[in-house]
Amino acid sequence: MGFDARLLSGIGVMMAVVEGGSFVRAADIVGLTPSGISRAIARLEARIGAKLFHRTPRSVALTEEGRRFFDQVAPLLAGIEEAAEDAAGAGSAVRGRLKLSADPWFARVVLAPRLPELTARHPLLLTEMLTTNHREEMMAGGVDLAVRFGAPDASSLIARKLLDTRIVTCASPDYLARRGVPATPADIADHECVLFRDPQSGRPFTWEFHRAGDVVEVDVAGRFVTDDPSTALAACEAGQGLFQSLELGLRPWLESGRLVQVLPDWSDERFPLYSYYPSRRLVPLKVRAFLEFLDTICRAEAGGA
Repeated sequence: MGFDARLLSGIGVMMAVVEGGSFVRAADIVGLTPSGISRAIARLEARIGAKLFHRTPRSVALTEEGRRFFDQVAPLLAGIEEAAEDAAGAGSAVRGRLKLSADPWFARVVLAPRLPELTARHPLLLTEMLTTNHREEMMAGGVDLAVRFGAPDASSLIARKLLDTRIVTCASPDYLARRGVPATPADIADHECVLFRDPQSGRPFTWEFHRAGDVVEVDVAGRFVTDDPSTALAACEAGQGLFQSLELGLRPWLESGRLVQVLPDWSDERFPLYSYYPSRRLVPLKVRAFLEFLDTICRAEAGGA
């Protein structure tokens, strides 16, 4: 297949459809009519010999072949854009839109409060952030960079470890005054607990307590389960029960006394935080800049800043 500039143009339209989620929004992005978008996609599908989108009156979604094709061409198109910026002398200025998919806890309590630093450092960068703790297709929809807690799964993505954070158990002073302070991990079984649902398994996380190589697993019970850590934290602060939380970002609650850590000697368990981005030779400047920003705030959190 010889090179055809129309192929590159069609791929650009495809990227707009994936980004916008519909032909109508894609038309606004690239400056065509919806019918023009439809014709461009039809020509691209005929050119490569595969159906790229499932079309309904209300939405479009990538087919399996379309997803594979998109995953292959998206990094190449980003590389072309980066090369064009470098050739134009714009390589030293971080600009454009970066689409980020971030774990809700990290996004709300760690990243969002420090975004003014990013804006000051890179005023030409526009950041669009999606919050979810699910891993399935976390790079879908044109996402440039994803941030998730937990060990990485096998994939073609580049996984870069940002930090490890402790797992701590906490409660409100009011709850501890009513129910007492647990003295051992076994005491937790007699307490009301706020449960956090594992987004991968759909079941509440198991509670473990780690100390000097010893691991104690405790059967816990509670009348409130959620998949949103900020909601769980708010319920814990209100006195609903004990909660096992990531220590990362929890400092304001502990230092203010709104929450109290229990069993601090049993908090050796660590949980990693990773960033993910597509495998490619030429990582876009905006992604490199955001990774540097993540490194800065993670070092600050680890150092107590």
